[in-house]
Amino acid sequence: MSLILFTNVHVLDVRHGRLQENHHVLVEGDTIREVSDRPLTSASARVINGGGRTLMPGLIDCHVHTTFSQTNLGLLAQTPNTTLALRALPILRGMLRRGFTTVRDAGGADYALKAALEDGMSGTVLGPRLFVSGPALSPTGGHGDFRPRSDRLQPVGCGCQRLASTRVVDGVDAVRLAVRELLQMGADQIKIMSSGGVASPTDPVNALGYSVEETRAIVDEAAARQTYVLAHAYTPEAIRRAVECGVRTIEHGNLIDAPTAKLMAEHDAYAVPTLITYEALARDGVRLGLGAESVAKIEQVRAAGLHSLEIFRAAGVKLAFGTDLLGASHNLQSEEFLIRAQVQTPAEVLRSATLIGAEVLGRSGRLGEVTPGAMADLLLVDGNPLQDLTCLAGQGEQIALVMQGGHIRVGSLAA
Repeated sequence: MSLILFTNVHVLDVRHGRLQENHHVLVEGDTIREVSDRPLTSASARVINGGGRTLMPGLIDCHVHTTFSQTNLGLLAQTPNTTLALRALPILRGMLRRGFTTVRDAGGADYALKAALEDGMSGTVLGPRLFVSGPALSPTGGHGDFRPRSDRLQPVGCGCQRLASTRVVDGVDAVRLAVRELLQMGADQIKIMSSGGVASPTDPVNALGYSVEETRAIVDEAAARQTYVLAHAYTPEAIRRAVECGVRTIEHGNLIDAPTAKLMAEHDAYAVPTLITYEALARDGVRLGLGAESVAKIEQVRAAGLHSLEIFRAAGVKLAFGTDLLGASHNLQSEEFLIRAQVQTPAEVLRSATLIGAEVLGRSGRLGEVTPGAMADLLLVDGNPLQDLTCLAGQGEQIALVMQGGHIRVGSLAA
């Protein structure tokens, strides 16, 4: 089993928000074996001198769409899966270069893409470790229904039609079957649409999605396989309905109010804000092909973004890091750090992208920390992110090395 020894590094303790100076870290295989403030020795280890850089855990993005290579999601409906997967490859490589060693795909990526990345030990396909949802579930006319308005609406056939990496499915029995199918096909968690959204053409942002009965059925089926549900939801009413039905994470939540945030905290529900995507869509959405109906809805949620962070934070809701970027805007992923820093401290933002992300994924102790027994997902960073998060911005220019599961994916610092 391979041994790699990091010397002359300052280890970022994200749990306590501090740098542990002049430390040494020994990696055995895919796991961190030892972290010490005293020199470690191993005759068989490859030694990497960190040069006084920060050694920190790999980053976790809990809301990505790795197969959404176009901004106009309606155009993806007719794109073959093979084409979607091939277009995803540079998107995945970019995420890894920016230091994201694990991501949760919130709709689109499937088990096959996840398996290809896990086989990446051979070097064929490189990218973050994937937790996949498969196609998100949407009611007719909801955020996953990209059919245009027409007097001859394309039928959904058996009630479970795939449209732009979503499934339009209605009714308690039908959603139960859909969840069972997704889990059989390898989904790690289930994504549902609990409110209207920006990218879909016919649903107002404040529209409600699945009914209480449908949502409870979906949550029940996920729980039967020891997993959970994440819900796209913007408004207090939609968020409240989802949380009271047992949904674990609320995606976006821009229009949250204080009483609903308090309810989330009481139910130990997580929030996954995705503020950078609204900045990207407001700036370039039209140029990148976003439909006119969607453009009109952007400002409503964009303007409320920072205030939602304040409300979540005040209520004690745990905030995971998410981005939700589409098409050509994927390269803005790390700009979410700078938006969050307008409300949260750097330590809080870093915990969102490490410890809290690991909690959401059910991988506490294995991801998101530089501690013995954790996966060896490690970054060597020029600078101290506790003082200035810009060292994590851009395309990884200040990240000298990316290790994932004990394999060096980016960089090759000599001993």
